Parts: sequence; C-alpha cells; structure tokens
Amino acid sequence: MNKAVFLDRDGTINEDMAYLYKPEDFRWIAGAKEAIKYARDKGYLVIIVTNQSGVARGYFTEDDVKALHNFINDELQKINTKIDAFYYCPHHPKSNIPKYKAECNCRKPKSGMILQAAKDFDIDLSASFIFGDKERDILAGYGAGVKGEIFDPKGNLFALVSKYI
Repeated sequence: MNKAVFLDRDGTINEDMAYLYKPEDFRWIAGAKEAIKYARDKGYLVIIVTNQSGVARGYFTEDDVKALHNFINDELQKINTKIDAFYYCPHHPKSNIPKYKAECNCRKPKSGMILQAAKDFDIDLSASFIFGDKERDILAGYGAGVKGEIFDPKGNLFALVSKYI
C-alpha cells in the first residue's frame, strides 16, 4: 500500500485569494514547493484535496480549476517534483447552478475526496497525513483515519511537513 500527504490548496500551498483560478494570481506559500518535493522524496504520494465552490457560484469553470492545477505542476516540474493527484469539490448546497447544487460527500469537512484517493491509489490512510489551514481540512482527514495538523499560512509548510515525515 502507498502512503500519502494530503494537502489543502488555498491557504496551504498557495496564498488564499478569494476564488483563485488564474495562474497569474497564484502565489506559493513559504516552504510549499520544498514540502512537496520532500514528501515525494520520502516515498509519499502528494495529493491535493480542495473545496472549489467558485465553480458552483459561477465565478469560474472546472476547466479553469484544471488549468490552474496544470500550472501548479508545471511550476513544480522545474524542481523535479509534482502533485500526484488533484481532487476538488465543485459543489455547494446553495448553488444556483443545478449541476453543482448538492450536499455531497466530497465537500470538506466530509472525507469523500480522501476516501476516493485512497481507493484510486491504494493508500494506507493510517500511514498518511493531512495538512490544511482550516479545521474542516483536518476533520476531513480524521473522518478518513488520517492524522494531521492545522497549518498557519504565515508559517512555513516545509517546517510542518518535515516534523511528521
């Protein structure tokens, strides 16, 4: 079985800008690239699990989300690393777009994205970790049996991740 480091996106690997979807607005959090490379070098998969309600609100599209995720991996390729997978929840219970109006199991604090990743990548959740800037991130992990810690976006992600692995 594999082990993984699950990371929230906004506020954890990048500065949290309201409804970020444009690559030109993306700003790395201190130590994020180093944390991702370190985790992968230690044999962990690195998987993003992120709520993206901006899709449900009509602010941007799923294609915009995927384009930003491709940009992130293009940037990480420059240091010979990558995110192994991106899981995102485009739903919101108050959406005006019927396709995205849902009480789903993937929107954190529910654990659906983590459980899907575990199935897709044969992940031992008890040997994995989650880091995010909000309590809902950690609750999603706990609900799946993953240990973790809330990350302070003013801190250094590498310093936190390297404490655990």
